[in-house]
Amino acid sequence: MSKDKVLSHLGLATKAGKVVSGEFMTAKAVKEGSACLVILPLDASDNTKKKFRNMCDYYQVPLHFYSDKISLGNAIGKEFRASVGVIDQGFANGLIDKMVMESGRN
Repeated sequence: MSKDKVLSHLGLATKAGKVVSGEFMTAKAVKEGSACLVILPLDASDNTKKKFRNMCDYYQVPLHFYSDKISLGNAIGKEFRASVGVIDQGFANGLIDKMVMESGRN
């Protein structure tokens, strides 16, 4: 049920127009400084994980791994997505809190 809360919150952010998706758009948002959070699915390729780890470290953007490509895509109304960027600090903070609670690290 907690997973549903994270994905529901992501869907709400999408409806508000505060989400970018896909590797190109997410990377662009990180490099422009508009991304407040990047979410990658656990089943993303090793190359994608390395690329975004390095990029998010360099630009100091929080990076979280969550769920799978299909679930992330469905949450934002797409078929599947290998990366999602949140471009609003409020939504980003809410998602981080929910993912931390999901992982059991209060």
